Amino acid sequence: MSETLSNFKEATLSIMSTRHSWTEFLSLSSLSLPSSLSEATTRIGINLTRFLFNYSSILLFILLLTLVYHPLAIILLLIAFAGWYFLFFSRDSSEPFVLFNLVSLDERVVVAALAFFSFVLVAVTGVWWNVVVAVVVAAAVVCVHGALRRTDEGGLDDYESPYGPMLNDGAGPYSAV
Repeated sequence: MSETLSNFKEATLSIMSTRHSWTEFLSLSSLSLPSSLSEATTRIGINLTRFLFNYSSILLFILLLTLVYHPLAIILLLIAFAGWYFLFFSRDSSEPFVLFNLVSLDERVVVAALAFFSFVLVAVTGVWWNVVVAVVVAAAVVCVHGALRRTDEGGLDDYESPYGPMLNDGAGPYSAV
C-alpha cells in the first residue's frame, strides 16, 4: 500500500513539475496569427508538447460539462480515469504489472484491459455522443489555441520543428529563387 502511495506521489509531482501556469497558458500577449499552414502545424505540435497538462485539463472539463445530466456516467468514468492513472500512468513502465503476486502481465495487456473496461463503461452508460462531442470540441479548442499561441518566447529553444531541414535549408525545392 505504501509503495502505491509513493508511486502516486511521484507521478503527481512529475506531472505537476511539467505543467505550466494558467496565466502563461492564457496570456493574450502571446497570441498572433500564424503566417502559413506549416507554421500553424508547427505551433500546434510545440504547444501540444508544452501545455499537455493544460490541454488535458480542458478535455476533462469539457467532458464533464457534456456529462452533467449523466451523474452515473461521471462517477463510472472517474473510476475508469483512476484506473488508468494508477495502473498505467503512475506505474514504472519498465516493471511488469503483477496481479495478486501470481501473474505478471505485460504493459500491452494492461492497456488492452483498461481500454476494454473504458469501452464497456461508455457502452453501458450510453454516453457515446457526449464523449464524441467532447473530444471534437476539445480538439478544436486545442488546435485553435495551439495555432494562435506564438512559440518564439524563451524556453522553447529545445523544441525542434517537425519540418526540420525543409524550413532551414535554402537548397530545398521550395527555396526562394
